[in-house]
Amino acid sequence: MAKVYLGPAGVPLGLKGKRGAGTLDGIRYVKDVGLNAMEVEFVQGVRMSRDAAKEAGELARELGVRLSIHAPYFINLCSEESEKVEASLRRLQESLDRGEAMGATVVVFHPAYYGKMGPEGCYNSVKDNVLKLIDWMRENGVSHVKLGLEVMARRSQFGSLEETFRLVKEVNNPQVVAVVDWGHVYARNGGSINYREVLDMWRSYFGNQAMHTHFTCVRYRNGEWVDEHEPIDTNNPPFEPLAKELADEDIEITIINESPLLEQDALKMREILLRYGNVLA
Repeated sequence: MAKVYLGPAGVPLGLKGKRGAGTLDGIRYVKDVGLNAMEVEFVQGVRMSRDAAKEAGELARELGVRLSIHAPYFINLCSEESEKVEASLRRLQESLDRGEAMGATVVVFHPAYYGKMGPEGCYNSVKDNVLKLIDWMRENGVSHVKLGLEVMARRSQFGSLEETFRLVKEVNNPQVVAVVDWGHVYARNGGSINYREVLDMWRSYFGNQAMHTHFTCVRYRNGEWVDEHEPIDTNNPPFEPLAKELADEDIEITIINESPLLEQDALKMREILLRYGNVLA
């Protein structure tokens, strides 16, 4: 059975519309409803101070809620414009700095678009920039939070399972990890996923290393599967087979729900996971 950390991406829906509700309220709410993880969303920019990050981390530790961060969307480590790459690195550095202050487990980010570099040229560019970030982390005392390269949905994006796992393995640094987005794998595969194959592939690359993952269902539009988030009841992909496969795994896994229903769908996921014998950490 898997040991699971489970929660929403961002401030829960139950707090939407409540004046001044933010990260601290979200952490308390997540704990109150019976979940144990939350991803802090920096997707539109890093707008949290170090002091606020530290306060969030202290509360999360007190309540037993695992925090992670999603870095800004405006990142492309394969841009032909050097200033855009530099700006991307700065955004990641800011996210890592706040993540370290917060005690977050990982800063998740979307690495790049292939663009004119093509897959192999982009691979090399992403790898070079990840190595730069490792140097920056070492020089700035960032020793706890990890840098997480997310598996991506579009075939124009850097981030198939194979190239993400390969790059993380080659970099060979404990502070650089792969982040599996199950909905992205499903979309990139044209509407199919074999959870057992992904879990076996993880084992072959990373052994018993804990997994950080995202889950959402995605939409079929204009003849293709696209990264537009849907509630888990749409079953694209279905969640229950993942819960069943995890029951056969001795692994620690974080599952961040990115569906529009946030904690509501996370609670449905909890019921399914527990039904198959998995346990919340």
